[in-house]
Amino acid sequence: MRALRVLTGITTSGTPHLGNYVGAIRPAVAASRAPGVESFYFLADYHALIKIDEPARIQRSTLEIAASWIACGLEPERVTFYRQSDVPEIPELTWLLTCVCGKGLLNRAHAYKAAVDKNTLSQVDPDSDVTAGLFMYPVLMAADILMFNAHRVPVGRDQIQHIEMARDMAASFNHRYGEHFVLPEAQIEEAVATLPGLDGRKMSKSYDNTIPLFAPREQLKKLIAGIKTDSRAPGEPKDTEGSPLFQIYQAFATPAETVQLRQAFAEGIAWSEAKQILFERIDHEVTPLRESYEALMRHPERLEDLLRAGATKARAIATPFTARLRHAVGLRDLRSQAAEQKEKSSKAALPSFKQYRESDGRFYFKLVDAQGKLLLQSPGYASPKEAGQVVKALQQDDGALASLPPPTDSQALQQALLQLRAALKPD
Repeated sequence: MRALRVLTGITTSGTPHLGNYVGAIRPAVAASRAPGVESFYFLADYHALIKIDEPARIQRSTLEIAASWIACGLEPERVTFYRQSDVPEIPELTWLLTCVCGKGLLNRAHAYKAAVDKNTLSQVDPDSDVTAGLFMYPVLMAADILMFNAHRVPVGRDQIQHIEMARDMAASFNHRYGEHFVLPEAQIEEAVATLPGLDGRKMSKSYDNTIPLFAPREQLKKLIAGIKTDSRAPGEPKDTEGSPLFQIYQAFATPAETVQLRQAFAEGIAWSEAKQILFERIDHEVTPLRESYEALMRHPERLEDLLRAGATKARAIATPFTARLRHAVGLRDLRSQAAEQKEKSSKAALPSFKQYRESDGRFYFKLVDAQGKLLLQSPGYASPKEAGQVVKALQQDDGALASLPPPTDSQALQQALLQLRAALKPD
C-alpha cells in the first residue's frame, strides 16, 4: 500500500516571520517526521509571479524561505523539497488541466471574484488589472497537487475552494481519459495558531506588522518593544484576553510558563517587563535556528544544491507520470501507432471459428483462415451450447479432432489451432 502523500506549497513573496513559523513551518516540520507519510514541500515561485514583478525580490525570498525551512529542521533526505520552477512537468500539466476545466469554474474563484467586485465598485472595467495569471491561479495550484497525487493538502479555510477545484479538474480528466489522478482532500489545521502582529491585527506582510523570524537579536528586541499595548500602568491588573503580547507568548511558551505569565498579568506586571519576558522566550527558541539560518544565507550554493537534488527526486515521479498523461490524451510517438496497427493486423490475421445455424435447425461451426479458406467444417449439433463446447475443446485439446469429419487441409488445421492457442494464452 502506498504511503499517505501530503503536499505543502510556500509562495516566495517575502521574508518569513513569526506568524509563518508558528502557523506553518513548525507544525509542518513536525508532521514531516510522522511514520507512513510521504511529504512534499515546494517553493511556489511561479505563483509568486502573479503578484510580484520584482525579480530580485523573488530570488531573495526564495533564498530566505529555503534557508528558513532547513534551519527550522526540515530534513531534505526525509522529504521531497523542491522549487516549483525546477519541475517543467508542472506547467505542462497545467495546460492539460486547462483543457478539461470549465471557465465557469474559474469565474467562481474567490480571488478573481474579489478583484472583479473591487473594479465594479470603482466603476471601471470588471477585468481591469486582472491578469490571466490571477485567473488561472487555481489551475496551476491543481497541477502542483495532482502531479504528485497528493492525498492531503494542509490549507487554511480560505484555500479550501482551491482544493475543491483541483478535485473537479481531476475528476473531469479521469472521466475523459481514465483513472490517473487521486482526488485530494483539504487538511484543515484547526489547532494551528494565528499570531497577531505589532498592531494587534493578524501578522501579515499585507499589514506591514510582522516580526521577521530571523531578525537580528537587537532588532527582535526593538520590534517586540513596539507591540501595541493599552495604557494601564505597572501594578494595574491586565487582561490576557485580546492581548497581542500574551497571544504571541502563548504560541512559544510551555503550558506552565503560560500560566505564570497569566498570573503576572493579573498581578499588574509592567508592560516593559512583559515584553522582556516575551523577547527572552522567543530568543531562546530562535537563537539556535538563527545561527543555522545565517550559515545557510552565507552559502546559497548549499541551498541551490539541495533544491536541485529535490527537483531530481520530484521529477523521478513527475516525468514518467507526465509521459503516461501525454499518452492518455493522444500526445504520442507516431511510431507507436504503426506498432499498434501491426498488432491489430496480426490479430486480424489469426484463423477464427464461425458459428451459425442452418435451415435444418442444427448448429454448426467452421474454422477459416485469414483469407476465408475453409480449414474445418463441423457436423450439426442440437444446440449452440454443444457446438461451443466442441470449439472450446478444440482450442485446448487435439483429441477433440477425433470426433470431427476429416479436415480439408490437415497441416493448415494444425497450424491454425496452434496460432489460436498461442493467441488465447495470457501474457
